[in-house]
Amino acid sequence: QVQLVESGGGLVQAGGSLRLSCAASGRTFSNTAMGWFRQTPGLEREFVAAVSWNWNTIYADSAKGRFTISRDNAKNTVYLQMNALKPEDTGVYYCAAEGRSYTAAPKTSRSVYAYWGQGTQVTVSS
Repeated sequence: QVQLVESGGGLVQAGGSLRLSCAASGRTFSNTAMGWFRQTPGLEREFVAAVSWNWNTIYADSAKGRFTISRDNAKNTVYLQMNALKPEDTGVYYCAAEGRSYTAAPKTSRSVYAYWGQGTQVTVSS
């Protein structure tokens, strides 16, 4: 059974940092793109960042320059380092894995991600 488990969320003041982790189990994701999405109440789940199997990365405009996505294939884990956090970064952060392997570039669309974690809450206070 495939599982993605996020951790590292919490409450932080504006300007602070958090590092989210997503540990995968049930299969290896070393040849699969992984992504992070964020959801706030009343809004659709939105793309934050993704990394392909061969380390190409893509970021939402709101994340560029502040967030860094990385992966450790030996640990089957993907990370999201978030710096200079703002109150508008608040939300539930979800880890996701694409359904296909060896895709050419990481994708921003939710529809290509077949596996999802349960989410971790990030709250940034002003």
